[in-house]
Amino acid sequence: MQCGLQDGRADPGGPAARAHGPGGRGEHFRAALAYGVARFPALADVPKRTAMALQVEQYVKAAPTFGIHFERRVLELPYRGGSTSVPVHLLSATPDFTQRPVVLLSGGLDSWKMDLHAIETAFVRSANVTVLAFDHPGTGETQAPLDAYADSVIDGLVATARALGNGHVAHFGFSFGGNFAAASGLRGIVDAAIDLGGPIVDSFTRENFSRLMFGMADIAGNAFGFTARPTFDDILSAAQPFNRESLLAQDTNCPMLIVNGADDVHVVRHDTLLFEGRRDTEVHLIPDTGHVAASKLPEAIALMSAWLRDHLV
Repeated sequence: MQCGLQDGRADPGGPAARAHGPGGRGEHFRAALAYGVARFPALADVPKRTAMALQVEQYVKAAPTFGIHFERRVLELPYRGGSTSVPVHLLSATPDFTQRPVVLLSGGLDSWKMDLHAIETAFVRSANVTVLAFDHPGTGETQAPLDAYADSVIDGLVATARALGNGHVAHFGFSFGGNFAAASGLRGIVDAAIDLGGPIVDSFTRENFSRLMFGMADIAGNAFGFTARPTFDDILSAAQPFNRESLLAQDTNCPMLIVNGADDVHVVRHDTLLFEGRRDTEVHLIPDTGHVAASKLPEAIALMSAWLRDHLV
């Protein structure tokens, strides 16, 4: 597939660049998609970071075509005794955010906020919410790494969302973002939480890490902040703060929806099924599809949108 790349760099004559030329605003969105491919899967070098900056530029230029209100802001959130910058995107039916609940939304280790545009707009239109989309620590535009302090960034986002909307906040996470959403739900710091394909406990075992596919171990290494290729034990150790077993032992959760595909090659089934039987928790393991129910995503989006309508005032 031609994605505007030459030797790993954005091609100045490729489809992404050509979309900068005269034409409709839809070309800006196509350019953003192309630069999203160019920056995939991690910002490990200058060409990837350049592609990311161009993706942001084109996505913002495409915003007038979204059919909903869009704003880009950069938040300064508490982090390790200081602060860290977190660029966020706000999508809503109108500029008056105070009239609706806010859904915090992030992607995973290699699929970030601009890559989840279809889910964001579906939630805005179907669930009547404002979406606050962000890149979780270690990914995208967020500066903080994926480390033991990452949950404090989420705490700051929750506080921001409560002040922004009508006071009701949900947290949706896609792939590794589902780990953070599940943690928010289990901690009871939000009013509703949706985990779509998040690793929770058993996905962080040595056995599961040893069989990760498609370069996922190296992608995780970038998110954890390693500047040289880490050893297997380095990655395993860095992942342990995100084992949520201790939170599962508590009974403080808000209403939660847990969804994944039954044939996931990254996240073990038990990390979905272990939520069965919990108070105020609904679990769906969708058959004949894999990680984040990707091949049945429209079905999953419809399920999640309906659930949000029922669980957010």
